[in-house]
Amino acid sequence: MRTVRETSAGGLVVDGLEGPSDKRSAALIGRTDRRGRLLWSLPKGHIEEGETAEQTAIREVAEETGIHGVVVAELGSIDYWFVTEGRRVHKTVHHYLLRSVGGELSDADVEVTQVAWVPLSELDSRLAYADERRLAEVANRLIDRMETGKR
Repeated sequence: MRTVRETSAGGLVVDGLEGPSDKRSAALIGRTDRRGRLLWSLPKGHIEEGETAEQTAIREVAEETGIHGVVVAELGSIDYWFVTEGRRVHKTVHHYLLRSVGGELSDADVEVTQVAWVPLSELDSRLAYADERRLAEVANRLIDRMETGKR
């Protein structure tokens, strides 16, 4: 079986980053899996030729959620393998923390079943994948540090 490498980028776009912690929420996407379950995850997609990972994260967040963001910090990367169409894929996804700067929540992207603003305190129970839950924890620690630095 042929092995290919794929690289994507995406992020956790947060609304209310400057405000009280109980008012902060993140735009998540829901996709329906083969069993008909709705799985919530972070928006992400392939890095296009000539694009940086940060540019891809901004573009993919906007395409999949309707929300425009600016990169605040790097959250880390997720690395995994899967098999599709007779090939083994080694995928790396670079994730960023983004500040929401506008737009309107939209599930217009054909790959997305639903989109929702989810309070940051609920990300651990809502995100379907353990690696993304870990990145959400990293984001919460970064946000706490940013807040401490402002005082």
